[in-house]
Amino acid sequence: MLSILTENMGLLCSRNRRYNAADAEENAQTAEIERRIELETKAERHIQKLLLLGAGESGKSTIFKQIKLLFQTGFDEAELKSYISVIHANIYQTIKILYDGSKELAQNETDSLKYAISSENKDLGEKLSEIGSRLDYPRLTRELAHDIETLWKDPAIQETFARGNELQLPDCANYFMDNLQRLSDTNYVPTKEDVLYARVRTTGVVEIQFSPVGEHKKSGEVYRLFDVGGQRNERRKWIHLFEGVTAVIFCAAISEYDQTLFEDEQKNRMMETKELFDWVLKQPCFEVSFDASFCAFVFVHVHEHVSGQLDLYLKAYFVSLMQKTSFMLFLNKFDIFEKKVLKVPLNVCEWFKDYQPVSTGKQEIEHAYEYIKKKFEELYFQSTTPDRVDRVFKIYRTTALDQKLVKKTFKLVDETLRRRNLFEAGLL
Repeated sequence: MLSILTENMGLLCSRNRRYNAADAEENAQTAEIERRIELETKAERHIQKLLLLGAGESGKSTIFKQIKLLFQTGFDEAELKSYISVIHANIYQTIKILYDGSKELAQNETDSLKYAISSENKDLGEKLSEIGSRLDYPRLTRELAHDIETLWKDPAIQETFARGNELQLPDCANYFMDNLQRLSDTNYVPTKEDVLYARVRTTGVVEIQFSPVGEHKKSGEVYRLFDVGGQRNERRKWIHLFEGVTAVIFCAAISEYDQTLFEDEQKNRMMETKELFDWVLKQPCFEVSFDASFCAFVFVHVHEHVSGQLDLYLKAYFVSLMQKTSFMLFLNKFDIFEKKVLKVPLNVCEWFKDYQPVSTGKQEIEHAYEYIKKKFEELYFQSTTPDRVDRVFKIYRTTALDQKLVKKTFKLVDETLRRRNLFEAGLL
């Protein structure tokens, strides 16, 4: 009996040791998970959320690609090659728009002859228009590139191109037509510039995390930038991103005052931008980026138990949670605007109907730009309730394709947001 009891006690002790070892291992795993969650949560607190908004074709996605090139590792060869089909599709779509547009203008305009395709190019036009109608485009070959170049040089196509604002012609049209031979090379790999010009409509939500880098040091701020589709059917996806936003970057294409929407050809693009900016400004979730009363309650109770440098850091953190969302307005596509405004008067747009030109050349370009800037400033203050007028609002002149300008602009945005954080924390 004693030997059986001793044996059972030995088995029990052995089981307990196994259980204790298993419990210890499980506790260690749980502690490691909790540690990682705590580290990730702590890291998330220092990430500032930027929301990139604007109507379709405003240049948001080009800005997004510039951020990847400027503040991340850019595009590797596989990513660059993934744009080949996109670029070739842009070329086929462009030549189809121009050919179909010339046929329509030839039928409806009084001076129809200048839009009539030459007889030797009609069959070529029909062939390329059919390719442009497909869902699956062929790779651009030397032969097809030659055909497209021939049609592109037809006087009727050039006359139609001059009226591209009426035809939903993409901004990349001229760039790709000027580079057809290079783009059709069998060993073609897109350049960074090609990728910036490539046009793909954004669907859903894409995000990128970055930190603007100076000459010798990092800014210390980490941003997570969200880009969402600008077309009307994509905007329903915006709402769930509106909470906890540090700053809204709103892109307005100032060159599109004489163009209509892709999804509604009766609607002027600038009028759509105006209405969209007004709607975004009035969203209640942009008043503060977190519950202010909760932050104040927590801060007061924590403040009683800490002091010195830790107190300053806590204050900076909780004040950052109570900040009103800042607004950064990018008046984009200035490169196109400065060429267009000397030919097409601003007052063709209903919003700018009271505009009067005062000069010519560069002076007129600046006058027109300042007029648009003032109209957006007025809209901002008209659409902003008195309790929100103290939030940060900055306007920047931008050209999304200009890498140096985009880099300079984001450094200014970074500096503005850092100063805001320090000021509202009482550290500046």
